[in-house]
Amino acid sequence: MSKADELFQENCRQILSQGTWDTDLPVRPRWEDGTPAHTIKLFGLVNRYDLREEFPIQTIRRMYLKSAVDELLWIWQKKSNNIHDLNSSIWDAWADETGSIGKAYGYQLGVKHHYPEGDMDQVDRVLYDLKHNPASRRILTNLYNHHDLSEMALYPCAYSMTFNVTGKTLNAILHQRSQDMLTANGWNVMQYAVLVHLLAQVSGLEAGELVHVIADAHIYDRHVPLVEELLTRKPYPAPKLWLDPGVTDFYAFTTDHLRLEGYQCHELGEKIPVAI
Repeated sequence: MSKADELFQENCRQILSQGTWDTDLPVRPRWEDGTPAHTIKLFGLVNRYDLREEFPIQTIRRMYLKSAVDELLWIWQKKSNNIHDLNSSIWDAWADETGSIGKAYGYQLGVKHHYPEGDMDQVDRVLYDLKHNPASRRILTNLYNHHDLSEMALYPCAYSMTFNVTGKTLNAILHQRSQDMLTANGWNVMQYAVLVHLLAQVSGLEAGELVHVIADAHIYDRHVPLVEELLTRKPYPAPKLWLDPGVTDFYAFTTDHLRLEGYQCHELGEKIPVAI
């Protein structure tokens, strides 16, 4: 059984049985027809994925790894905030007429900062420290820049990564302020698991644990029937992630440098509505 499936199903059962509905409160998100999008939520979920044991991808529904990695590279490698640099339409609803999502996500990672070693952006600093200062407890990124929030089309959900090297193992904590469990949980988990693998490979390290901390873990009202369907499904074993061992430069990675081996999955069979 895939660990990603096991944790997702466990989380969703807990949210549905113990969570709190916000139907008595005004909410910002809306469905396409303008109806308020209410949720049932739990506060403070923490999940651990050991990347040495398996790759955490859901099998109870088909997950599109290369599309997820394309978005990851758009943010972390291209450091872009324009959807014209992205090979999918997942950000279209938040972009302006020029394709920009404002000073969000990749924009924040690309801002240069001054250090004694020279001017670097947040990603360059992580890459530098993993190679030169692996004992550091300061290797982290943060997208939640309060100074720029008013110029972001969407406040960052997955907003911070903290990296820690133990021996020759790279571990990481993903901090997320908000998680739409059906549309985003499996997506974010496999994305940031790939990120740990990429950074580990180019730094001469082994990918270890990914710890996912979710402040507000919620299921939207119109997603409940789909989630209940997923809870009835029996997961397949987790596939293997293959990463091209010849790539040693983080900025050289493309979606062609990785693949899943032995991926089996159920089909969802229904389009997931997204609240905006």
